[in-house]
Amino acid sequence: MENKVQNLMGLSIDKIKEMVDVNTVIGEPMVLADGMTLIPVSRVSYGFASGGSDLPTKAGTQELFGGGGGAGITIVPIAFLCITNGNVRVVPMVSMPDTINQAVNMIPDVVDRIGGFFSKDKKEN
Repeated sequence: MENKVQNLMGLSIDKIKEMVDVNTVIGEPMVLADGMTLIPVSRVSYGFASGGSDLPTKAGTQELFGGGGGAGITIVPIAFLCITNGNVRVVPMVSMPDTINQAVNMIPDVVDRIGGFFSKDKKEN
């Protein structure tokens, strides 16, 4: 069984290596018309799991193996390296929340504050 699980894990790792390489983290340079070179930089996270077990049979002469494996990968662009006339600068990619998202995120805090006012009124009465 141990050898079969190792083969299963090895296959999962090989597939991850096929999908993610150095060019995924530091992308291919792009030269723009004005001579600026942009190099994308990404964050790559991955995980995998696999396992298996020998299964008993009624005849007892043949071993059965059951196993499985899976993997997940997340690739998030985080910055660009901008190269112009020998100067290098890092331009981060930061998502700015819009006003609707900010308002929705503030709702729990507003509800807590309003609840605090009502509890003060009850204590005073």
